[in-house]
Amino acid sequence: MTLKALVLNCTLNKSPQVSNTRALINEAITIFEDNGVSTEVLTMADYTIDYGITAEAVSDKDEWPEIFEKVKEADILIIGSPIWLGEQSSIATQTIERLYGGSSLTNEKGQYMYYNKVGGVVVTGNEDGAKNVSRYVLYSLSHIGFTIPPNVDTYWVGEAGPGPSFIEAKGYENEFTMQHVKIMAYNLIHFAKMLKEHPIPAEGNVIE
Repeated sequence: MTLKALVLNCTLNKSPQVSNTRALINEAITIFEDNGVSTEVLTMADYTIDYGITAEAVSDKDEWPEIFEKVKEADILIIGSPIWLGEQSSIATQTIERLYGGSSLTNEKGQYMYYNKVGGVVVTGNEDGAKNVSRYVLYSLSHIGFTIPPNVDTYWVGEAGPGPSFIEAKGYENEFTMQHVKIMAYNLIHFAKMLKEHPIPAEGNVIE
């Protein structure tokens, strides 16, 4: 069974700028690849994404439909976000809004199209807010149809105020963070396999 994972990195840094969020995402990717999960990471700042609550293009330059096609093909979706002022990045909020714009679409059974997909979140920052960002992302994904396994919020937070972020602070040496990367990755893989083999039955949840 081949699973596809898609990670939407909502750092404010465009490629090839250094992204601390991407560095933590890479820890999860290693586990995915070791378990045969095909993984793609998109840096959302590299794309032109218009504002709107729709899956369709808002303008001729809007590249969201290209990203949305990859979302539809994925079994696992992870949103990565830095923390700014205790909240998710503006790009993360915009990404959730565009995902919400496709939530009324349905699959071949007539269920919401995000059914039988699992979601998780990766957060980095040097101030408080990791659980707040995780709550926002995971609730949003659950609300639009994603299945949220237990303990799929992975984060690293440094000391309050200005200071070294994940890479410079060697966050990969943090036992708690690395343990939760492993828990998140394996739980996402397990639930994605389970839903692939035993999809949510179309009973009581078909959109009419």
